[in-house]
Amino acid sequence: MESSLKNVLVVSFGFLLLFTAFGGLQNLQSSLYREEGLGVAALSTIYGAVLVSSMFLPSVLIKKLGCKWSIVISMCCYVAFSLGNFYASWYTLIPTSIMLGLGAAPLWSAHCTYLTIVGNTRAEEAGKIGKNVVNQYFGIFFLVFQSSGVWGNLISSLVFGQKPTQGAIPEENLLSCGASDCLMATASTNSTQSPSQELIYTLLGIYTGSGVLAVLLVATFLQPIKDVQEKSKGEEKSSSFWSTLLSTFKLLRDKRLCLLVLLPVYSGFQQAFLSGDYTRSYVTCALGIQFVGYVMICFSATNALCSVLYGKISQYTGRIALYMLGTGIHVSCVIALLLWKPHPHQLAVFFVFSGLWGMADAVWQTQNNVMQGAFLKFEPDDKHVFGSVVESGVFGSRSTPGTNDYNYSHARLAILLNGSQRRREKQKLTSAFLGSPKL
Repeated sequence: MESSLKNVLVVSFGFLLLFTAFGGLQNLQSSLYREEGLGVAALSTIYGAVLVSSMFLPSVLIKKLGCKWSIVISMCCYVAFSLGNFYASWYTLIPTSIMLGLGAAPLWSAHCTYLTIVGNTRAEEAGKIGKNVVNQYFGIFFLVFQSSGVWGNLISSLVFGQKPTQGAIPEENLLSCGASDCLMATASTNSTQSPSQELIYTLLGIYTGSGVLAVLLVATFLQPIKDVQEKSKGEEKSSSFWSTLLSTFKLLRDKRLCLLVLLPVYSGFQQAFLSGDYTRSYVTCALGIQFVGYVMICFSATNALCSVLYGKISQYTGRIALYMLGTGIHVSCVIALLLWKPHPHQLAVFFVFSGLWGMADAVWQTQNNVMQGAFLKFEPDDKHVFGSVVESGVFGSRSTPGTNDYNYSHARLAILLNGSQRRREKQKLTSAFLGSPKL
């Protein structure tokens, strides 16, 4: 096996193990820790911390430590969050959420930088077009990475399914499920019936072990790349904190970058809706918390398969066609969710929506990262600061779970619908500014 592909697989399976744990915990936060909005506050804290750290931390860490060790240290922050869930309180979840948020931005920036450099290096060696190899590597990565949702949610469903947490749901409670669900409501529904503490500890133990394995895998088998550190050594002075922060905002003068950031902003918002609103207002409310994992498995499996498919066919269809496909699916789903009244007798419909959502999300996950790579000029400063700005758009938009306890679901669906309709126009403008079709 060629060295570059081996490194891609190591990164991919490291993220698989890490996000098997975090993805499962994230989907359950709003359902497990409803008291005083602790779960929602933890999610908001995570993405608020990412928004701050993404302005300067990825650039500093990647220059000093390189991509490999930036990934390893950032993964340790995710493991700390899993440990914090063993005793869920404001004094444990909030600090570990901040720690995770500080590690998330360097993790994703380092991963994106690593795959882009490895892909372009391999393309030069094989005499291939760089964007095609990078596309394939991101497709492989997201095929493996998105399957983490399958395993993480399967684990949670199997663990929580050992002891049923509820009986039949009263029809009057079902009336409040779906788009009309007021997340401030205190009426007793499925979402208020949590599993036993013993089952929660069992699940957290499995998730923590998975995170530790991810750290060991990357630290042991991933080959470091010298590109970033060698170029940084040639600089007379290392950039200060303020110069790094200032350079981030200076990049916003580039019209291409301003348009490009809008794409991951929407991507993050729609993921926040799925993991926060759909799992709670539709699945947990109508079916129960033990079904959250099974429904999200369908999303993750579809997302993983479509990610590798889009990575293969994008060289023939182009990005605009894929963005149109994703937008069309999301608009249709949002309109249907606004009108649909979820009921336990319609079990298949819950899986249809999550599967379609996964097909659309695979477009944003693969194509946004490739478009980011097309923008990079492989100059150390621009490369990492640009990654930070884009990641701040992704994760900053995911801070929207913080409004969950104060909104009706239909209000957030309306925002998503408006964002979907505008997304196609944003992507066309971005492609035009980025220039030639070679990108």
